[in-house]
Amino acid sequence: MESISSIDISEAQQRVEQTPSESIAPPTATGTYEVDDSVIECRLADGVIPRLKNLVVTLGSTGRSMCEGEYKSLVEIYEVSPEFVPRPYAWGRYRELQPEVYFLLTEFRDIGDQPAEPVKLANQLADLHQRSKSPTGKFGFHFATCHAKIAQKVDSWEDSWCTLYSNHLGHVMDLARPLLQWPEFDVVCKLTLEKVVPRLLLPLQSDGRVLKPCLVHGDCWDGNTAMDIRTGQAFVFDVCSFYGHNEYDTGNWRAPRHRLSNKAYIRNYKKNFPVSEPEEDWDARNLLYSLTFNIGNTIYIPGSSQRQVRQITLAHSSRVYDDMTTLCQMFCADDLNRELKRLREDRLADADEQATAGAKDPSAGDEDDEEEAEEEEEEEEEEDEEE
Repeated sequence: MESISSIDISEAQQRVEQTPSESIAPPTATGTYEVDDSVIECRLADGVIPRLKNLVVTLGSTGRSMCEGEYKSLVEIYEVSPEFVPRPYAWGRYRELQPEVYFLLTEFRDIGDQPAEPVKLANQLADLHQRSKSPTGKFGFHFATCHAKIAQKVDSWEDSWCTLYSNHLGHVMDLARPLLQWPEFDVVCKLTLEKVVPRLLLPLQSDGRVLKPCLVHGDCWDGNTAMDIRTGQAFVFDVCSFYGHNEYDTGNWRAPRHRLSNKAYIRNYKKNFPVSEPEEDWDARNLLYSLTFNIGNTIYIPGSSQRQVRQITLAHSSRVYDDMTTLCQMFCADDLNRELKRLREDRLADADEQATAGAKDPSAGDEDDEEEAEEEEEEEEEEDEEE
């Protein structure tokens, strides 16, 4: 299994992910929506009516944030590299539809091969990173852009990239914890934020090193890149941008489920944008940057039944747990062993208390058996409904 990193892919990840060999199916249009004259009469300065693409999102206030965030992201990228993204024209709400339905109106681009070709994509992405300039000179953004349905905690301006990324990653972890209800996951999340993030990110801006805030795509994977049939150039879309460390955009390339895990992509990117110092930390930083994407996949799994969601969530969360455990073993192994030992001891103490309570109240065991029987019955009913 190929990976851009020298850090081994975990067994859980190898079981779940294989790099696809088939091509990505071209997108198709669905649905019919009426727009008013203010949208139809969208013209360029020379009076030419452009070809338009209309993205419709039916998710209420979340849809609003998704459309507005992508519009603001496209505007920022288009100002730096107009050939690299579809030109954004407008975003807004359909006047008559209930519940709330929002749209994003952009230039239509003819999608060819996906993902985009390695040399051209790497050149264009590195060029965006190099030529973009934060309006405040700091890390962050003026809006909470969305990775899928998840609003990213990047809507502040920070001098420290470590601070912004800690906020961003911590927010995603907070969303995942109640879904997973997994104490070991909580332990590695805590240690990753408290020990690993500072260890890997603070050196980027210490000992005289200066880290440039770069405009990042925010979700650069296979399905969000393509070759333009008309121009032959690489371009990207479905952006959720902010100003961060340029290497953040390559964090999602580590996952074997993505075709961008082909080493040609990262090799060509590094030719155009050298690795940040300390260079020896690159592999671990790449693994760290992959966490927000992979935890996001754990939270948001579209198109699955309730039972499938439980199964897929377990697989994804096991992979993310393994990745965070790897980082903790590299940079805070003693803390990890101590916290996991404490968790095991607490569990044994709880088990002893429950056994003692059960001996005093024999009926408690019967109640537990009844609860388990009810849960099994509910699961059987779910299976019958799915069939």
